[in-house]
Amino acid sequence: MFELGGKTAIVTGGSRGIGRSVALCFAKLGANVAVNYAKNSEAAEEVVREIKALGVDAAAYAADVAVSEAANSLVESTIKRFKTVDILVNSAGINRDALLLRMKDEDWQRVIGTNLSGVFNCTRAAARIMVKQRHGRIINISSVVGIRGNAGQANYSASKAGVIGFTKAVSKELGRRGITVNAIAPGYIETDMTDKLPKNVKEEMLKRVVLGRPGTPEDVAWLAAFLCSDPASYITGQIIGVDGGIVM
Repeated sequence: MFELGGKTAIVTGGSRGIGRSVALCFAKLGANVAVNYAKNSEAAEEVVREIKALGVDAAAYAADVAVSEAANSLVESTIKRFKTVDILVNSAGINRDALLLRMKDEDWQRVIGTNLSGVFNCTRAAARIMVKQRHGRIINISSVVGIRGNAGQANYSASKAGVIGFTKAVSKELGRRGITVNAIAPGYIETDMTDKLPKNVKEEMLKRVVLGRPGTPEDVAWLAAFLCSDPASYITGQIIGVDGGIVM
């Protein structure tokens, strides 16, 4: 079993869904975790309590990652408490679905802001520390819709496709500094975001899953943990699907 003992991870969107599972998975493997959240402080503090019960340290930090100053503050606060940042998982994400001709400007801007600009803001802030350390692991949560698109999700698809391009570019910039950068592209994962989808939409999505079941946030979390471990030190610039076979 690989382990993350002594490492410090920032997990954006760490109070719910995939981010929450990543934070708890990392803690089980020995990492201290900075749990970022946007609004739900109660959920974030609950994650912190669960992490501390595992025998490692954690703290919750409110920050809208779409705002560069907030992302900088998140990293600075983590350094102040934990003295280092070894891992960054960019998991914060939102959706504002609508057909193109009905999509409002603010729905486009907000999704791009959180899902893509947020990845840029946090990565830039954390990379400044990692470059000095000459070591780091960055995981960006993309999506299968960033690869294949999806009707009614032009904003979400564009943001997640942007994450893929960003991951490939930044991995080339940071590789010689001992920093790996990879992306995970989840498919139909059971989270609060997918719970809100109409039943017929979920059924249609499930038909495309070769394994015949939805994925879980833990399916994504364990891959993220492996990519941040020493055995994965020669893996960078990759986009790895956790989708049950939707994209082949």
